[in-house]
Amino acid sequence: MGQAGNAIAQIFNTIAGLYLLFVVARFLLQVAKADFYNPISQAVFKATDPMVKIFRNFIPGYRGIDFSSLILAFVVQFIAIPVTIFLYGGSIPSVSFIITWSFIGVINFIVLFYYYALIASIVMSFIMMFSGNMNPHPILLLVWQITEPIMSPVRRIIPPMGGLDFSPIFIFLIIGLIRNFIYQSFGVNQQIASVVIGL
Repeated sequence: MGQAGNAIAQIFNTIAGLYLLFVVARFLLQVAKADFYNPISQAVFKATDPMVKIFRNFIPGYRGIDFSSLILAFVVQFIAIPVTIFLYGGSIPSVSFIITWSFIGVINFIVLFYYYALIASIVMSFIMMFSGNMNPHPILLLVWQITEPIMSPVRRIIPPMGGLDFSPIFIFLIIGLIRNFIYQSFGVNQQIASVVIGL
């Protein structure tokens, strides 16, 4: 489709990526049992509610976790991959290809979400410390709550030393290993990365 098609494909991929970000954020907020009344949480839930409610009719939750959000994330990838390929002018791949890369894309997206959430947590914590403002922003509160489920198990093994928390370093290492495994095991290349959200 030429340059126009490429531009449309990139715009579509960006919009789908932003919506996937909200859907994944909703799922991880529920996993972390984060503050539902936080204004950021409210925005995430309002943006994703219309579609999540449809899936909730036939996908039950478990222990307060609404798995319809996770299934919706998979569906977003499943739809976005062939549409993006079509807009780039490629031929629609097999269903097995779309299912495989939708699953891998969602897993990698969640891993990346935690990666950037940890970076945001570290940066904003330093800003708070040096600014003298000890009233955390609602976004920072949510970031802390989201990352706590992966931080606390590591913190039990590697407790803070001298007031410094080294657990993020080990989580970054684990994230790096997971991403390397995905890229090497499934042969992620530039073409696949351009059509699968989050790669």
